[in-house]
Amino acid sequence: MTAETLTVVDTGRDKKREQGQAELVAAAVEAARPGLDKIPDPVEPDGDGDLTAEEKERLDTCIGGVELLSTAFWIAGKSLDTMAKGHLIRRIPHKLEPERYYETIEEWAWLEYGIKRSRCAQLRAAWALGEVLAARGYHAPEGQVRELVPLKRKYGLNAGVAMYEIAVEQHGADKVTAQRLRDLVKLLPEDLALKDNDDADQIARMFGGVLEHAEPKALSAGGAIPTDVRRGVDRRALDLANVLNRRRIPRTEVERHLLEAFADEEDTTVFDAVLARMKENKGK
Repeated sequence: MTAETLTVVDTGRDKKREQGQAELVAAAVEAARPGLDKIPDPVEPDGDGDLTAEEKERLDTCIGGVELLSTAFWIAGKSLDTMAKGHLIRRIPHKLEPERYYETIEEWAWLEYGIKRSRCAQLRAAWALGEVLAARGYHAPEGQVRELVPLKRKYGLNAGVAMYEIAVEQHGADKVTAQRLRDLVKLLPEDLALKDNDDADQIARMFGGVLEHAEPKALSAGGAIPTDVRRGVDRRALDLANVLNRRRIPRTEVERHLLEAFADEEDTTVFDAVLARMKENKGK
């Protein structure tokens, strides 16, 4: 066999090997690809007892499809955020007015995909938190993550992660719910001193200490109560704690005692003080 023949044989063998590898890669990609065609069609159960092997396989496939929903949320949110921040839609012709381009991501998302403005904002606000929680091994549905978005906006991404980990410590990863996260967030004071460079573990330890002594809020700390008044209450609560030789007195405890004193019909000291202040303010 000549050298030329050997070269042809080797070249053919290499091409077959490359083709075989390409087919393997394509098959792997296809196997990993999510798609509606991979979800089994709805059928009646095989019986009322234990699931058959075929039913178990069908169940596993469907659960995998449902779990993709969380990933899809974060992919969509990150995509929208990237497009918005980079103004990548600036040369996409408007669907209804082709003579001009889209100006905002909200306009593009609504006309092209039926995603409302509020929904677009939700997805953009939540994806980063969902991505970090997923990287830490948590399967956090969108509804749970949305409960932490206000915390993230106020104190940063790590604060949201820290609160989720507090919930996992208290209830277990499989018992975390949106309601439990909402209840935990409500227990936090309004003006925590968090630093931008605090990591999630540091914040989680701080949250744990705060929540350990927290009580359900009797009054809303926001809304009509000015910030300087809230801070004044906290300072006076520290004075009270020093007098009582306690480390800390939550604002909610002070509020409860104030309300009890205000409602006391035998001792009208607090009632009279509130009445005098209201009369004074009315005259201004």
